[in-house]
Amino acid sequence: MTTLDIAFSTCPNDTFIFHAMLHGCIDTGNLVFTPHLHDVEELNKKAFSQAFNISKLSFYAYFRLRETYEILDSGSALGYGCGPLLIGRSSEKFTPNATIAIPGEYTTAYLLLQLWNPEIHNVKITRFDNILEGVQTGEYDAGLIIHEGRFIYPEYDCVKIVDLGQWWENETGMPIPLGCIAVRKDPPTISFKDHLESILRDSVQYAFKHRGESRDFIKSHAQEMDDHVIDGHIDLYVNDFTISLGDRGRKAIQTLEEMARWKKVL
Repeated sequence: MTTLDIAFSTCPNDTFIFHAMLHGCIDTGNLVFTPHLHDVEELNKKAFSQAFNISKLSFYAYFRLRETYEILDSGSALGYGCGPLLIGRSSEKFTPNATIAIPGEYTTAYLLLQLWNPEIHNVKITRFDNILEGVQTGEYDAGLIIHEGRFIYPEYDCVKIVDLGQWWENETGMPIPLGCIAVRKDPPTISFKDHLESILRDSVQYAFKHRGESRDFIKSHAQEMDDHVIDGHIDLYVNDFTISLGDRGRKAIQTLEEMARWKKVL
């Protein structure tokens, strides 16, 4: 048996797709996994030191780590209508000089913000689950929200300034690539790539067929406990692209990277 460290976020979409492979619901062959759950930006940072054999990464981080990590065909978060939102207490008062809380330096959300408005410069790195409260109290003029935040921001008296996913779709007509599962290129880890893709694909498909089985695991890590929020989160971020990127998914990733390099954000 071979034990591999696997790292992913505490968000419902990740705990949903990894539940089956971590809890004996599917056959993982000779592989055993030790899970490590962290905030998405913590995962990005740890990847620069190659902390884990397999890791969830923001695509912005993955673009910077191509020499050490290779993306898996399964497990990614891409889609339509699921991009990060820039929110504030009022959309009318927003300017590029506003103080904006972002969920991490290497998040795809921050990459999209820079592509949307290169003049934005006054950003404050803040844990994603602290952004809404910071905007509500006036600590920040605006906030870049991801994950469950897009479902609950009106509860914090906030309004949408721009939907960066919708902006991306209008610009490209493609799904927005947000995050991926990547494997280290060093041996022997990379030799398991095909097997890992198969396991993860089976885990996602099992999750879809047995939605209730993962709920306790999801809730043990979720920031928002409401079942409607959890279901909405999963439905938004887990889809056919999660099972396999396909040609369209890979083209969307290539387009995002090319745009980032053309605008000198990479």
